[in-house]
Amino acid sequence: MLAVLLTGLLAVGALLLSAGPASAHDVLTGSDPADGATVASAPTQVSLTFDEAPKPEGAAVTIVGPDGAHHEQGTPTLQGNVLTAPVGALPQAGRYEIGYRVVSDDGHPVSGSVAFSLTTPSPAAGTAAGTTGGNAGPQAQPAQPSAATPSPAAAAGQDTSGGGVPAWVFVVIAIVVVGGAIALVLRRRA
Repeated sequence: MLAVLLTGLLAVGALLLSAGPASAHDVLTGSDPADGATVASAPTQVSLTFDEAPKPEGAAVTIVGPDGAHHEQGTPTLQGNVLTAPVGALPQAGRYEIGYRVVSDDGHPVSGSVAFSLTTPSPAAGTAAGTTGGNAGPQAQPAQPSAATPSPAAAAGQDTSGGGVPAWVFVVIAIVVVGGAIALVLRRRA
């Protein structure tokens, strides 16, 4: 009987230690424009593809230009595992960073960023620059206030916050339960 209980304890421990969490965090698998890409014409939208569909609540995208101005416009949309956000006029050539924050199906926030380089500013930005003396002015600002959209750095600080129970807690509980059963059997034999 003792051998059966010890075998059961080892089997439960091995199972709990080898089993991962029921849900994993969503992982970015691709973007359009691709991370590190150089594009000749300004995109009118950006797309982020994840390995699993994140929750639509809390999805946020930022597009920050070489001058630090935000260029995201409107609200991002989620269709399946693809998050798409409209982009305003990109007034200058240079590096643009796409920051994202989504909530995984398991409830944990996931954030990060990808970047692309633009070689030619938006045509609308060039026209506006000609009429305003080289300053794109209000067109460089998002249509909605960006204060409601967390920056990737701020969201990254929340990325490690817990919400689930670590697997080791279940291992400890299983060991205590099986150990108690073994002690009870041994006490009854004595």
